Order: sequence, then structure tokens, then C-alpha cells
Amino acid sequence: MAILRGNAVVGQSGGPTAAINATLAGVIKGALTEKSGAIETLYGMRNGVQGLLTEDLVDLSAMFTKDSAFDEDKFELLKQTPAAALGSCRKKLPDPEKDPAFFDGLIEIFKRHNIRYFFYIGGNDSMDTVAKLTKYLATSDYEMRCVGVPKTIDNDLVGTDHTPGFGSAAKYIAATMQEIIRDCSVYKLPAVTIVEIMGRDAGWLTASAALTGRICGVKPDYVYLPERIFDADAFIEDVKRALETKFAVVIAVSEGVRFADGRYVGEGTQSGVADVFGHKYLAGTGKALEQMVKEKVGCKVRSVELNICQRCASHIASGTDIEESVRTGMTAAASAVNGATGVMVCAVRSEGDYSIDFETKEIASIANAIKTVPESYINEAGNDITDACIDYILPLIQGEVATKYEMGLPVHLTI
Repeated sequence: MAILRGNAVVGQSGGPTAAINATLAGVIKGALTEKSGAIETLYGMRNGVQGLLTEDLVDLSAMFTKDSAFDEDKFELLKQTPAAALGSCRKKLPDPEKDPAFFDGLIEIFKRHNIRYFFYIGGNDSMDTVAKLTKYLATSDYEMRCVGVPKTIDNDLVGTDHTPGFGSAAKYIAATMQEIIRDCSVYKLPAVTIVEIMGRDAGWLTASAALTGRICGVKPDYVYLPERIFDADAFIEDVKRALETKFAVVIAVSEGVRFADGRYVGEGTQSGVADVFGHKYLAGTGKALEQMVKEKVGCKVRSVELNICQRCASHIASGTDIEESVRTGMTAAASAVNGATGVMVCAVRSEGDYSIDFETKEIASIANAIKTVPESYINEAGNDITDACIDYILPLIQGEVATKYEMGLPVHLTI
């Protein structure tokens, strides 16, 4: 196959993570060190496709080159930097068949900068962007390759064993849950602590709160995931049952749990505002359950919302997650140069001892689908997870990152 020569552009989209910049670092290294010379200059689009539309681009090739060689020092700093160094956005692209003029405009931008490679790092909505651009390019005579590069702490992308960013978020949640449980256990006073964890449609993050039982012998008394209908009466009975045998009850609950009629449990405390993809901004599930316990049980109760700390806590990142995130980015660059387009890089777990390989899969079969926690990972009562779930998550939080510090704080890289 003839080598496609030209420039490349990479962007980040959706919610940031502790590992999204490690994936960006992998794309940068893969693009700048590949031997064929197919990628001449790598640009970064600021604020995702929104920045691409205004041609707000930064020359990453120049930034990550030092004395005519790849700058390993900046590469290492970018790996340990949380959030999205290029900035992010939540922009929904139109249907190519209904608005071809929009995509004609994109192609003109690509032509002006001789961009032949498009890398987009993100979650489900970002894969939708890659799928739509790929669909339009199939009708265009402009040769270009598009690769989706997965990112999401929610771990809800289909086609891949797990997503970059999830392992670090899971590690933070498990460590924080361990600390919360130990803090709550110091008084002989009946009390309930409800910890609200991110997860709209999939409960992977909330499930990770239970890892502490395997690791250090303490765990949440109950774990409620959005994969099961939330029964308020059963919840109150669970709380009362636990208080019969212990003083401090700690509960992990996903922000996305719903009642049988489809209403979010925290809906009464939410604004109802939705983003451009139609996703309601969730929060307040913990507060709603706190009020429920106050009214029905009457003991001391409080709620804790972990909020964005789940996705920006790079100080406790998973070494496995960061290493695999870099490999994901490098695989994306290599795959595109070798002819792949309209695909997403996917992790494939081997049987037996944990190891991961990477392959690409068609983006059209991945975009807009949700990978939920399987039934075999949830107990029969729907208030805890099984050993199989712990076995799946545990390898993903292993290892620590050799972080560079200055004056007591981690060093971050600004692009």
C-alpha cells in the first residue's frame, strides 16, 4: 500500500481523566517517531472539534522536538498531567446526509493544512464524531484516515476490554472508599454515610468501591449500580438490617440509579439541564438518599459526592492505566499510517495472567452503544458486586507512577 503523506491533527473531547494526556502523549510519540515519515507535522486542535472549526491549532511536532530529537522530558511530564491538555468540548456533529455542507467545510480546513490523519481521543460521543466524519469521507475524493482513540472513566465503550482512564479513577475511588470507611468507624454512634460515585448508565466506577474488601478487608456495606432498578423500600430495609449489627454503615451508589418508572433517584435535586447530546447533568443522588434515610430510619446520616476528583486525581494514578494509555495512543498512530481508518483502538485481554494486546475495530459498531456491568458481576439482591467483578477490575488499578515533584507538588505540563 502506498504511503499517505501529509499532516495529522489530534484532539480531546468529553470529560477529562487522569490518563487522557498519557494517551495524547502516546499519539504524539507514535506520530513523531514513526519511521516512514508519513506524518510530516502533528497539530493539536484546541477544545476538540470546536477548535478545529476555528482553526485553533498548535504545532505539537515543534513543541515535542528538542535538538532535532523527540523530547522525552516533555513526554514524561505530559503523561503525568491530568485533565485535557489541549482542552475539550461537547459538540455534536450533524448527520452527514442531512448537512453535507458542514462536512464540506471541514474538508476545506483539512485541505488548507494538508491534514491526512485525524485522531480523536474521547468517549462515546467522540466516537460518534469519528463515525460521522468517516461516513462522509466515504463520499469524498479527499483521502484521509480517521481513528478513534478511547477515553472514559465510565468504562462504557463497547468493543474494548476496558477504557484508558478507568483504572486510575477506580484506584482513586477504592482508596478513597477505604479512607471513608475507616473514618466512619471511629464512633459508637449509629450513622449512615452515602458515597455518590459517577456513572450515568454503567456502574463500573461504583463497583470499584468494593475492591477494598478483597484488598484490605473493609468494604461498603452495599453497592447500588444503575444496571438494576432502585427499590427505595428495599434500600431502607438494607440500611435497617445493617444497623442491627454495626454502628457505621457505608453505602456506595451510582449517580445514575433510577426508579422503576425511569426517573433518576436524584432527579428532585437536579436542574434538569442537558448537554448537546441530550445527557442530563446528574448530581444529588446521595442527597436524595440522605433525606430518605433521615425520614425512614432517623439516625445520623450524611452524603459524600466524590465529584470531579474521580477523574483528575493523577497523584494516585494506576501505573497499568498510564502505561496502557500511552500504548493506546501509539497504536492509533501506527494503525493509521498502516492504512486503518474508520476504526477505534481496542484493548484485548488475554486468558490467564493479565496482559493486554491492542487491535482496531470498526467505529460504526462502537459509536453510541453502551457497555454495562454484566448480570454475572452483580449479586442477586442487586446491592453488591460479585467476586467475578473484582477479578475483572483488580488488575486495572495495579502499579504506581514515578511522578516528578517540585517543592512538594506534582509537576504538570501546559500546552
